[in-house]
Amino acid sequence: MGYDVHLTRKEDDFDEVGQQISIEEWKKYISGDSEMRLDGFAEAETSDGTLRVESEGLAVWLAWSKHEDAGDMAWMDYYGGNITVKNPDEEMLSKMCRISCLLQAKVQGDEGEVYDENGKSNWQDSKEEGQNCKEMAPQKWWQFWM
Repeated sequence: MGYDVHLTRKEDDFDEVGQQISIEEWKKYISGDSEMRLDGFAEAETSDGTLRVESEGLAVWLAWSKHEDAGDMAWMDYYGGNITVKNPDEEMLSKMCRISCLLQAKVQGDEGEVYDENGKSNWQDSKEEGQNCKEMAPQKWWQFWM
């Protein structure tokens, strides 16, 4: 099964209503990022043969440190107005956070946690858009309650 983390603009990634990232926005982002490649499919060899998954917005992050052309890849898939990554490590979460700043979205896990630009979840902070962008001005201690 696995644990999914999403780039989303919705209050919660699983919400059926809310602002979505369009497939056109996702494709435009990928075309402007030399570290990304839009494949539209993924294949893996299993004991039962070749498993192939097709998705119009399925892309791979080529600069991931564990990337191997014939093995591990950092897949990001567009579905339902979100970009989803299965079982991301901290490096992948950090890349997702950089993407989220450009797409004006947030990085949110299946349990509702939001991740910052270092790939660390931050349960205590609000889940507002842009929460994880470096450009956000740091709050003073007394502003946390406002």
